[in-house]
Amino acid sequence: MATTGLSDQQRLLLVDDEATNLHILRTLLQDSYQLLFAKNGSRALELARQEMPDLILLDVMMPDMTGFDVCKTLKQDETTKHIPVIFVTALADEADETQGFELGCVDYISKPINPSIVRARVKTHLQLVHMDELKHSRLQVVQRLGLAAEYKDNETGLHVIRMSHVSRLIAGAAGFSEQAQDEILHAAPMHDIGKIGIPDAILSKPGKLTAEEWDHMKQHPAIGGRIIGENSTGLLAVARRIALYHHERWDGTGYPHGLKGEEIPIEARIIAIADVFDALINERPYKPAWPVDKAVAQINADAGSHFDPALVECFNQVLPELIAVNERWSEPEGALPPTS
Repeated sequence: MATTGLSDQQRLLLVDDEATNLHILRTLLQDSYQLLFAKNGSRALELARQEMPDLILLDVMMPDMTGFDVCKTLKQDETTKHIPVIFVTALADEADETQGFELGCVDYISKPINPSIVRARVKTHLQLVHMDELKHSRLQVVQRLGLAAEYKDNETGLHVIRMSHVSRLIAGAAGFSEQAQDEILHAAPMHDIGKIGIPDAILSKPGKLTAEEWDHMKQHPAIGGRIIGENSTGLLAVARRIALYHHERWDGTGYPHGLKGEEIPIEARIIAIADVFDALINERPYKPAWPVDKAVAQINADAGSHFDPALVECFNQVLPELIAVNERWSEPEGALPPTS
């Protein structure tokens, strides 16, 4: 029967000053995981930094350095703060548990140890680590696809960063929850992903597009919707609504479907403002940057025709923060490619 090599096993760091307790944990876990051992806090910190375990089981009451001290140090270190910590302790006081959670632990296991509880808690928290890794990987794919579309459109990539943060700020002013603001931040880079399907000759044309070329260009929201695909919930569902509808206009004269007012998903209405504002105040291959006051005046003039008037008010409320975003991720001099 094939066996799993140590290199394929998830790695646990077990920390306890009592050899008997380490032996018990070893007996319970050695068949399923690669184990590291430490009998004091200093050694635990050293192994955590060197070996980057997937999970740490940490005794609280140890001489010289308590488990609380070890956890606090781990969470203050950028290289180890992501490692989940479970306290294994005889302490049963509610104040001790509260202190542990405040320091960043994810769970408590009480001594004397119950084997079934130890195995179940370890398995659960390792599964959560795996889910976080998958979520992070998916997020990176979404953002890089968005950047790919920008580079195809003669952009430096900073446009998607700026307009994503601008979108988040407007969403916050509109009363979105923190989670919903983050979804807009992370989905916004996909707004022009459909431009991948538009010929380079059209995207890079320095002059005015012909009617036929403009018809091609107007297909990119629908292409973006097809690339992202149907998703009922989550980040990709938000990204699809943004990609498909961010060129719709409040008065119904936009494309591709001519939606009007609140028929347009609110995320797309937010991105429409952020996208245009960033395009106005930054240099593009076909235009110089506008002064901020001129761009703000244009956004406000288009409230009720191009943009949702209520969201334009939200835009005005956070204008200083929007300007700060533009300054933080400003275009390096000479970053844009020359027009041909």
